[in-house]
Amino acid sequence: MPKKKLIRFEDIKTMDWVVEPTMEEIKNKQFPLKGKWAKEIFKNDSPIVLELGCGKGEYAVGMGRKFPDKNFLGVDIKGARIWYGANTVREEKMSNVAFLRTRIDFIESFFAPNEISEIWLTFSDPQPRKPRKRLTSKLFIDRYRKFLKPGGIVHLKTDSSWLFASTLEQIDEHQYELISKSWDLYGELVENLDVDTREILEIKTHYEQIFSEKGHDIKYVKFRIN
Repeated sequence: MPKKKLIRFEDIKTMDWVVEPTMEEIKNKQFPLKGKWAKEIFKNDSPIVLELGCGKGEYAVGMGRKFPDKNFLGVDIKGARIWYGANTVREEKMSNVAFLRTRIDFIESFFAPNEISEIWLTFSDPQPRKPRKRLTSKLFIDRYRKFLKPGGIVHLKTDSSWLFASTLEQIDEHQYELISKSWDLYGELVENLDVDTREILEIKTHYEQIFSEKGHDIKYVKFRIN
């Protein structure tokens, strides 16, 4: 393993705002922060927003800057990537952004009912051959339902036509409430978006910048799990 990665892995172990659960905690369903994220990590009662598959944490950090009255938690398994966002949190002394290093398959193990207000899926793996593994499949939506607050919202931002079309099919099939959608987010005016969402959509991840430069249309959908 490259020396820089090892240094970053060791560095995030010293950060109180980066949580790395053990497999024993996951398997035994004894994760100590379950139901206590607001009190123990963020130390406030503000809403908690998840970014699943956060990569370097650009969205979590960007949203944290724009909305100091909310808490943002980036989730990813790649510690070397999380380090970038976590290091920004340290440099900017942010108190409303944290990270959880784990596989998203275990996501329901970490939160109590009604603990999370919103979920952001930013450029998730489209999983073309494994539809159940898509983060907007019924399998995952049912997991989110266990900890999302009533009326909880899911946002998807992607360059993948495959994933986007699949998500729209899921929304229709399972009768989730479609709030807004766009097949070309920056090429058309997305009506009926609230001001907060418009501001958030201005944030671009590392991958989004790459995709945009290659001429890929960026898709966006916002829906509510009933």
